Amino acid sequence: MYPASFEYVSPKSLDEALSFLESHSDSSKVLAGGHSLIPLMKLRVVRPAYVVDIAKIPGLSYIKEEADEIRIGALTTYYEIETSDIVKRYLQALAEGVSQVADPQVRNWGTLGGSLCHCDPAGDAGSCVLALRGRMVVQSKSGKRVIESDEWFVDTFQSALKPNEILTEIVFPKIKGKNAGAYLKLERRAGDYAIAAVAVQISLDSSGVCSYAGIGLTAVGNTNLRAKKAEQTILGKTLDDKVIEEAAQAASEECKPVDDPLRGSAEYKRAMVKVLTKRALKRALERAKGGV
Repeated sequence: MYPASFEYVSPKSLDEALSFLESHSDSSKVLAGGHSLIPLMKLRVVRPAYVVDIAKIPGLSYIKEEADEIRIGALTTYYEIETSDIVKRYLQALAEGVSQVADPQVRNWGTLGGSLCHCDPAGDAGSCVLALRGRMVVQSKSGKRVIESDEWFVDTFQSALKPNEILTEIVFPKIKGKNAGAYLKLERRAGDYAIAAVAVQISLDSSGVCSYAGIGLTAVGNTNLRAKKAEQTILGKTLDDKVIEEAAQAASEECKPVDDPLRGSAEYKRAMVKVLTKRALKRALERAKGGV
């Protein structure tokens, strides 16, 4: 099916894009990589009068390391993120998560900002951003505001972004100590949406005690979820098998899966969250201690 007719708008600057959205917000959709919006338009689930293509706007694609933060531009592609030494060093869960998005073609074109605005609960990036306490920087003609990741994911395909705003940047705290992460995904076939997936980022202090814990869940709720009880289970503790088992159990109890004829029952998904959380924590722990 072809999309309904629309007018294509290609602003040359962020200010130009924001000015257009200010007066056409109710009838416009922002286009970045297009891998989320275009399929919905072809199905005519979405019928914007205007498509505002921000891909040519300069200054929105970058990865920057600062004293206490890592800043990633909203138009940075999955491939740029997964191959970044900065991201692999400080945001390992994110690097590993985006490396499992679809296929190389999508990863070379799709953007982190586009994925976060699409807000698909089966999207791989969202749970990683939750585990890493990312903050979304959005702009409108009225100014700039920062939205915590816990507040960003409102509902299925619904973020906290307003129609006249554009997501410009994602900011992550630089985690101290011996930190490492992992992203484990169960899928029907390579490149498919997850049946369930778990993002983990941890840090150990000089005594081997967990000083930072982030656990995000994919495809087991109406949005990406942060497993806060599971995080509290391991925070301030040495991660032995008993503690990891307790955290995995907590994550399985926090998720909210539904029955799906293609990807399994809610009971099955809950069981897989427990398995994936346990494995992801063990992998992150091994990496934090200097293993593979």
